[in-house]
Amino acid sequence: MLLIRRMDDGKRSYTAIFLPGEPAHMFPTTDQEHARILQIYKQDRPHQDVINDFSEYLIGQDGPAAID
Repeated sequence: MLLIRRMDDGKRSYTAIFLPGEPAHMFPTTDQEHARILQIYKQDRPHQDVINDFSEYLIGQDGPAAID
């Protein structure tokens, strides 16, 4: 599973891309560049048949998240 996160060290902002078993790839990006990366990898909103934060954590759905 691909994991994309926004990171900030107080001086610059970075996009970090994580793949299982691979070293993280981190590179400086603007907010616009990061948003475009999320779009390209279909991590910007819910997409049919795509597992992302929106499907995993029910982001944007009404009601409390279920706790197991």
